[in-house]
Amino acid sequence: MTIRVLLADDQTLLRSAFRVLVDSEPDMEVVGEAADGAQAVALTRSERADVVLMDIRMPGTDGLAATRMISADPGLAHVRVVMLTTFEVDEYVVQSLRAGASGFLGKGAEPEELLNAIRIAAGGEALLSPAATKGLIARFLAQGGGTDRGEPAERSERLAALTGREREVLVLVAGGHSNDGIAERLEVSPLTVKTHVNRAMAKLGARDRAQLVVTAYESGLVRPRVD
Repeated sequence: MTIRVLLADDQTLLRSAFRVLVDSEPDMEVVGEAADGAQAVALTRSERADVVLMDIRMPGTDGLAATRMISADPGLAHVRVVMLTTFEVDEYVVQSLRAGASGFLGKGAEPEELLNAIRIAAGGEALLSPAATKGLIARFLAQGGGTDRGEPAERSERLAALTGREREVLVLVAGGHSNDGIAERLEVSPLTVKTHVNRAMAKLGARDRAQLVVTAYESGLVRPRVD
């Protein structure tokens, strides 16, 4: 199956470079280019995109607002947003994860990293290293960036629906471990881990693995630490 990719960035030169890279792969194709968020949302619908490479900062409707629109549309539930950022640490990245993005990728990433991120996102997994997402969120929340932390009782209530095993798996997901790594630690099959992850996402209303990491930190289940 060919992965249908939409490019959303206000820099024409950058979009052109991404197009050449993506179109060079036999399993993916660029189906449209957008210079702002509103155009990105419209093209995502009309061109039936699978993955959107979304710049955070664009004129008019920015990438964050566009991601919220895509995530809120039931008809686009299959779409995965790869948020692009110029900086390694950006407060908008955490906001974008809350808005429904699957994760983030630096614009300075190597070509193979970008292509791999698209494939992983299209497959329904986090589109970047869970450890990278965890590190960013931990630094941001440790600096007081969380807006949904609440009182201890409120934080506990958010996790009350999880079983003990699902909570254990959530902690390991937030620790940056892959399904295979978690399976090895818990001595179960990767399929069993995937089932626990999917159930945790359903119960917590998380769109994907990256949002589980946000929830783990915001709920207080995992404490942010700055190295």
